[in-house]
Amino acid sequence: MASGRLILSSGDPTVDRRIDWARALMEEGKAGDAAELLTEAVARAGHYAPGWFLLGEAREAAGDAAGARDAFGQALSLDPADTLGATLRLARLEGEVAGMSEAYVRVLFDQYAERFDAALARLDYRGPEVIDAALAGACARLGRSYAFAHGLDLGCGTGLVGARLVQRIGMMEGVDLSPNMVAQARRRNIYDALAAGEMVAFLRDRPAREVDLVFAGDAFCYLDDLGPILRESHRVLEPGGVLAFTTETHDGADVLLRNTLRFAHAPDYVRDRLVAAGLAPLVLEPVSVRREKDQPVAGLLAVALREG
Repeated sequence: MASGRLILSSGDPTVDRRIDWARALMEEGKAGDAAELLTEAVARAGHYAPGWFLLGEAREAAGDAAGARDAFGQALSLDPADTLGATLRLARLEGEVAGMSEAYVRVLFDQYAERFDAALARLDYRGPEVIDAALAGACARLGRSYAFAHGLDLGCGTGLVGARLVQRIGMMEGVDLSPNMVAQARRRNIYDALAAGEMVAFLRDRPAREVDLVFAGDAFCYLDDLGPILRESHRVLEPGGVLAFTTETHDGADVLLRNTLRFAHAPDYVRDRLVAAGLAPLVLEPVSVRREKDQPVAGLLAVALREG
């Protein structure tokens, strides 16, 4: 998915037209020309964060890293909540990792909610099937029936994974940072409760040892550090409870901020964080649950058990 953008006017029709032209130039691969046009635009509307952000994108595409840093920095100073994701752009320019702002993720998915399912279908998304099969296999390995009393769907989105698992879960709750995604999930009528909120905070507000299943389909790739979510998952799981999730991965070490502005977690990193959180890995294997530019995205499937 592309970075989130606020569709707002600068208040100056001339600036708005130049920004529209600049976007068209970038789509044509003329980033240098777009940067020149955007430099004129922000000179007229220096208060307009989206203009600065687009200038940063154009300069980065044109190979002007220093100019891109300046533009993204200006955008962030004008938009402290970072709805545009300037922090991620700056981190990527430095080859570093930085967490996503809640405002950025909320805006990104609020704008994407109505076309989310159709877009994932075009990407051959199969996260629900992968998690379903993994849980079935884990239950068989543990010698238990494939049924859970109470499950939590983290980053539930429109409810694609929940819809696949609902017949296996007695009571199912979901949480997503985007209110618009939650509204789409509510239309499925499969959740006993839904909340719009951040995943880790959602878990922290819940009693310990409350549920026997926590699952997340392609939601942890929006988290840089998996430690907090795994620790809180352990806390809310009862002994014998199961955690299942997919994320993106890479061949290096630790955490990588990909060009798509999603995080990829190395297998050893995931294993180490699971163990540190008190969760015993049952499954940790490579799997691709979606495609980008007709190529499979390297992913990782994890299933873990709270033993005691």
